[in-house]
Amino acid sequence: MAERFYRPVLVRYLSATRMYGYKGIRLEVSPGVFHPGFFFSSKYLLRFLARQPLKGRSFLELGAGSGLISLFAARQGAVVTATDINPAAIACLERNRALNGSSLEIIHSDLYDRIPAQPYDVVAVNPPYYRRDPVSDAERAWYCGVNGEYFDGFFRGLAYYVHDRSNIWMVLCEGCDLGMIGRLAACHGWGLDRIESRHNVIERDYIFQIKPLTETGGIL
Repeated sequence: MAERFYRPVLVRYLSATRMYGYKGIRLEVSPGVFHPGFFFSSKYLLRFLARQPLKGRSFLELGAGSGLISLFAARQGAVVTATDINPAAIACLERNRALNGSSLEIIHSDLYDRIPAQPYDVVAVNPPYYRRDPVSDAERAWYCGVNGEYFDGFFRGLAYYVHDRSNIWMVLCEGCDLGMIGRLAACHGWGLDRIESRHNVIERDYIFQIKPLTETGGIL
């Protein structure tokens, strides 16, 4: 529902580079890069992370876009690796790292393809969750594939990037196929615990903690 409400207007507005500021972080958001200012999920995940202990922890953000979440985590003292599949997002991340004087490792990667296998203390993701096949790099910020191919890849490779005390957090909304995502997680031995929810003006967002399936109360 949110995607249908927002996207036609935003495509026009975001056809030019825009500046955006939030909690002291300045961002340059290029055309074709997910703009965190117009979507409740990004700021909801950031507010959740603001309540977590991040200082000194290794932090991986998959699909960092323009970098709001990663830059915030770095400001909180985390050791941050920010990745994205979209070359325009990588260029945007590099500019925003310099703009904010932050220290980030930036990796151009399709999920885990170019990330050296190593455990992170925190993995955070605001994923593409609408069921459609993306036809451009920009659309990969929105669409996870008709059969949830993004989530299949995410859960399949996750074990190589966490340890037994890692925190893995994902933000989703009621407009996505939560059942499909839960089933794909379970196929790879993961469960999703819904730990928080918030209703915005359009729909409800959720924070999920991802754990081994044996440690969760169920698929969702």
